[in-house]
Amino acid sequence: MLEPFFVLFFLKIIVMGIISLEGLEFFAYHGYYDEEQKIGSKFSIDIAITADLSLAAQEDKLKLTVNYEDIYKIVADVMNERHRLLEHIAYKIIEAIKTKFPHIEAVTVNVSKFNPPLGGICHRSKVTISIP
Repeated sequence: MLEPFFVLFFLKIIVMGIISLEGLEFFAYHGYYDEEQKIGSKFSIDIAITADLSLAAQEDKLKLTVNYEDIYKIVADVMNERHRLLEHIAYKIIEAIKTKFPHIEAVTVNVSKFNPPLGGICHRSKVTISIP
């Protein structure tokens, strides 16, 4: 029979975690109405990525995790394209993240548009999409 120490040594420790980027701000030209796509608006993006962070936590190496800079570039690229719906923006961001990092468990993206044209006062509209 193995000693308890040796049994623990051979167990793989799984470190599930959430990597978040919050309040990414962009001025972009998204909107359902043509006028919105001409004048532009301010947007905010929040991202939460669930992943196994075991290797990064144990080895302290950037290549073993989800690089924040890569995520920011993905979001910036999507925000530079014109889209009509916030739902579509969130989906495109998730699709690109899952393509770059296929090992992640889930992604949640919030897309907020400041001062949406509703005919009244609204600080911002927001759509949240999660995909496992």
